[in-house]
Amino acid sequence: MSAPLDEEYVFGRHQPASHVLIHVSDPHFLAGGARLGGRYDVEENFARTLDAIRRVHPHPAAIVITGDLADLGEPDAYRRLRAAVEPVAAELDTVVVWVAGNHDERPALREGLLDLAPTEEPVTGVWDLGGLRLIALDTSVPGWHHGDLDRGQLDWLARILEEPAPHGTLLAMHHPPLPSHLALFDILELQHQDELAEVIRGTDVRGILAGHLHYSAHGMFADVPVSVSSATCYTMNVALPAPDVNGMDAAQAFQLVHVHPDTITHTVVPVTDAPTGAYFSAEWLERMARLTPQERLEAFSRKPAR
Repeated sequence: MSAPLDEEYVFGRHQPASHVLIHVSDPHFLAGGARLGGRYDVEENFARTLDAIRRVHPHPAAIVITGDLADLGEPDAYRRLRAAVEPVAAELDTVVVWVAGNHDERPALREGLLDLAPTEEPVTGVWDLGGLRLIALDTSVPGWHHGDLDRGQLDWLARILEEPAPHGTLLAMHHPPLPSHLALFDILELQHQDELAEVIRGTDVRGILAGHLHYSAHGMFADVPVSVSSATCYTMNVALPAPDVNGMDAAQAFQLVHVHPDTITHTVVPVTDAPTGAYFSAEWLERMARLTPQERLEAFSRKPAR
């Protein structure tokens, strides 16, 4: 399968990304296709998200879904989510990384999505994506909505990180190790963050992918960039003063993650049907490719004379 057209051309200082991942979060599926809170059509919103994922890249290294896969942890919710995602992953010839969130129930998740025994064991895993290591952590706490990582997971992570990966490591977890300007999320924050920082500081961990907040956010933790993907079910209307922020059925998004040798970018991809211009195209790129670097600057960078 060929690369996207915009990645066949090198017009700047960076070569195309070595790896491209799709980062999705918080679908909150319900049994029987029920609406979340009787209001949000989470399956329709997710279907629109999957359509966008099909368009944005033909062969991502992975589709990473960072938690709250189901809203109530119902077995049928996991079956419905799996039935929606797996055909798209097969079409794009990629793997799906399921991450547990605070709304998930480990036994039903393990059985319904991973074909594992329905136990309360943490849902963790390690993937080698062509030299890029992806590690899924389970920050869910059975019976609670806040996040935590016990000593067992931290020790397991430390052992894995003893040996660097060729392209470094990404961590995927639900609760982001970041502050929120919304007080409600700080009540439900990830606990034992200092212990996690001790494990990852100075290792080859290059980034952390998280969810939970239902809005896009970025920050630093233990000298590692953290990127929070917004939700597919509903988002938080952060255009309001913090005490008034609540959910809205708009601005759903996911993220396109480009991994380069010296940096990683996280592009917020809105799931929208807004009218879009047609000036830039494959033909325009081909025309630019036939020019020298200086000619491209003359054609596209120089401002008209005033």
